[in-house]
Amino acid sequence: MADQVTGIVGAGIIGLAIGREITRRRPGTRVVVMEKEDRVAVHQTAHNSGVVHAGIYYAPGSLKAELCARGRGMIRDYCAEKGLPYDECGKLVVAVTGEDVARLDELERRAGVNAVPGMRRVGPAEIKDIEPHGTGLAALYSPHTAITDYALIARSFADEIVAAGGEIRTSFPVTGATGRAGGGLEVASGDRTERVDELIVCAGVHADAVSALVGDGPEPRIVPFRGEYMTIVPEKAHMVRGLIYPVPDPRYPFLGVHFTKRVSGDVEVGPNAVLALAREGYRRSAVSPRDLRGIAGWPGTWRMAARHWRTGAREMYGSFSKRAYMRAARRYVPEIGARDVVRAGAGVRAQALDRDGSLVDDFRINRLGPVTTVRNAPSPAATSSMAIAEHVLDVIEGAATS
Repeated sequence: MADQVTGIVGAGIIGLAIGREITRRRPGTRVVVMEKEDRVAVHQTAHNSGVVHAGIYYAPGSLKAELCARGRGMIRDYCAEKGLPYDECGKLVVAVTGEDVARLDELERRAGVNAVPGMRRVGPAEIKDIEPHGTGLAALYSPHTAITDYALIARSFADEIVAAGGEIRTSFPVTGATGRAGGGLEVASGDRTERVDELIVCAGVHADAVSALVGDGPEPRIVPFRGEYMTIVPEKAHMVRGLIYPVPDPRYPFLGVHFTKRVSGDVEVGPNAVLALAREGYRRSAVSPRDLRGIAGWPGTWRMAARHWRTGAREMYGSFSKRAYMRAARRYVPEIGARDVVRAGAGVRAQALDRDGSLVDDFRINRLGPVTTVRNAPSPAATSSMAIAEHVLDVIEGAATS
């Protein structure tokens, strides 16, 4: 392995975690991370909620459930080792309707199978004990759900890669890859090239496009959804101690608008889920004709829209109206309304969509000779990042299936 060069496309937390794992598992391998931006952790890694998920939601036996369970402990230990922020502020998943209570039963079953640490069911009085300004009929309480700063973690991973003799090549947008005589690949960025023996694609919202450049198939296609946040004004931030989530609708991979404490001390509400008109559409005004053509040209987009147009219209209305946005949130903390929040940042979720319109929920990894593509890595990918890295290396080495 002394002369091995492994290329990684994408310097988000997943690509960097994989790079770090390679330096640890294969001493002497040179890791080259290729990133189109001028620094690491620019996109999903720096625009998420910062939550370290405990594994309540995920189907038992799925990669999400397995890798979240391992990954949460690895992230906790890594933060302790490196002196990075990590706060076990706890999470309530709150039922406010009879239908929610019925769904809570299934969540409780899943959480039990997934061995969520310390989780218990609580009633209205204990909801008030945990979150004095919260309300609900029943809830699941996960005391070990935590918050952290994933951008800081990603930068620490990058530092370890460089310390081990690797390289982070920023401002290097990959434009193609061709096989080399004798094996390996030549990865191009315009007129610049990088020779590698194997390539791992972790391109997030561009995963399908970059995967196509290296020979992978068209499915699943990435459809970007913007998640917009509000920040609670300082005068009312004390009304939320930790994390307050709704019971998710099982038809969607999105968790719904919720209250999230950040390690900075701010408290956010969100995110919603609005179809973005650009892969990097952090603002409503961001429109990319090329990205729109790709979204509209995928048969799965129209099949998804036919099934979920009512929900999409409701999310869009909430995007433009703070009052509508906060209407759902007030069911959990009634004292915080539209006048108590200000518009904050937004993230873009790289939602993978199959040709039949199905929203891909689990992690999806493809292997094609010397190329491995991470085609879908939604939440809890940041929580699971170190475990995903182990799994990807196991897939490459034949010790696991994708």
